[in-house]
Amino acid sequence: MTIHNQDAFLSNVAAHLGRPRRMSGVERPTWSVRPQDRVFAGYSKEELVAILKKQCKAIHTDVVEVSTAQLPKALLQAIERYEGKTIIAAHDERNTTYGLEALYEQLGEKMEVHIWDAQLGEENQQIAERADIGISFSDITLAESATVTLFNHKDNGRSISLLPKSFIAIIPKSTIVPRMTQAAQQLHTSVEKGEVTPSCVSFVSGPSNSADIEMNLIVGVHGPVQATYIVVDD
Repeated sequence: MTIHNQDAFLSNVAAHLGRPRRMSGVERPTWSVRPQDRVFAGYSKEELVAILKKQCKAIHTDVVEVSTAQLPKALLQAIERYEGKTIIAAHDERNTTYGLEALYEQLGEKMEVHIWDAQLGEENQQIAERADIGISFSDITLAESATVTLFNHKDNGRSISLLPKSFIAIIPKSTIVPRMTQAAQQLHTSVEKGEVTPSCVSFVSGPSNSADIEMNLIVGVHGPVQATYIVVDD
């Protein structure tokens, strides 16, 4: 991603603040109290999975835990449970790592299976809009809120988790962290190292929920009406 007019923008902000732009000597403060770091600190992956499963009940999300070898079967069962006829999935190298390419080829013989194709541009979004099921891998998973973090880029459009009727998130157990604190730290570290970072990061917590009107919970107002998390012991 290219940043345009950065210097002019920052200089304009400094001018409105009535001071010259500061170019060096800025240091992050050291806070004496950081309670956010203590939440679930030292918990094992198994303990974090237990927290994740408990929170999934609160956000109306089905969750199953499987081995790597069991993943294709578990994914097929979730697809059949949602009676999916049209599927869209991310173009993710983990499809090969976890043996899902063969499953998608098999399903493609009896239903429409679309793997996100950057060359198709907005046509991917149109396919996602009429899809029954969207499937993505979680890049960072927050146990506290049962949130999957999706790094969206040219091969993994955010429409996959937003537009289909149902959403299935595949969660490698190694991606599970206590809470948002650790996700932010990972992204910050990546930026500091000069690594390529996603143009968009989506935080998805189960199906679409809203209780804006008289605190009555409505599911599916602006996204999938049902969701399944498949935790994979990697």
